[in-house]
Amino acid sequence: MTDSTHTEARPSPRTGARAMMSRNRARGAAVLVALVTTGAGLIAMPSAQAADTRPSDAELLSKCDNGTKFCVFHPSGSMEKVAGPTRKVGDEDYNCTSLTQRSSIGWSDTTEESNSLGLSMTVGLGWEGVFSTSITTSYEHTWRHATTESSTTSVDVRPGQVGWVTRTPDMQKVKGTYELIFKDRFHGKRYWYVPFEATGPLGTSSMAQRTRPMTDEEKANHC
Repeated sequence: MTDSTHTEARPSPRTGARAMMSRNRARGAAVLVALVTTGAGLIAMPSAQAADTRPSDAELLSKCDNGTKFCVFHPSGSMEKVAGPTRKVGDEDYNCTSLTQRSSIGWSDTTEESNSLGLSMTVGLGWEGVFSTSITTSYEHTWRHATTESSTTSVDVRPGQVGWVTRTPDMQKVKGTYELIFKDRFHGKRYWYVPFEATGPLGTSSMAQRTRPMTDEEKANHC
């Protein structure tokens, strides 16, 4: 039997070093590509989000005639007449006598406009004239932001009762959409639309006389 000896061929030290350097370069290039790609995504993301972020309705309407070349209210229907909130006006009158008394109660009450944005059109935004003109033009009817009514109302108060006056203002309600076209892109767009609803005073109201028996505490305090 003859013994045969098998000798395994091994790469020379120089060849192995070159292979290792090549692998390290490949890994480094892959890491660099990943970092560049990730970095590009991080840089691009905020600008894309900023362009896609919708400004608030209040912010948009504050730009009417202040950066826009077109800002118009388009009504969605006719103006409606509605009743405003009923509230007590003037002082209460207590009748501590044994006879019915006719009391003259003087009062003054201011009714203000309200809208779907919960904002005052006369304070802060600075576009009261724009808003009033838009509504007046659309409906051919003057829009009021606030009205103050003052008068004296007589109330018949029976013995042992308290009397007062309530007022219910007449209001006008409008609904529609504001169309804004900007000179330059605003938050990535030149065209914006804002749904809008507002209720304003007409300057008239209905009055009512109210009475009720005084409580024991009221009798002790006023009689």
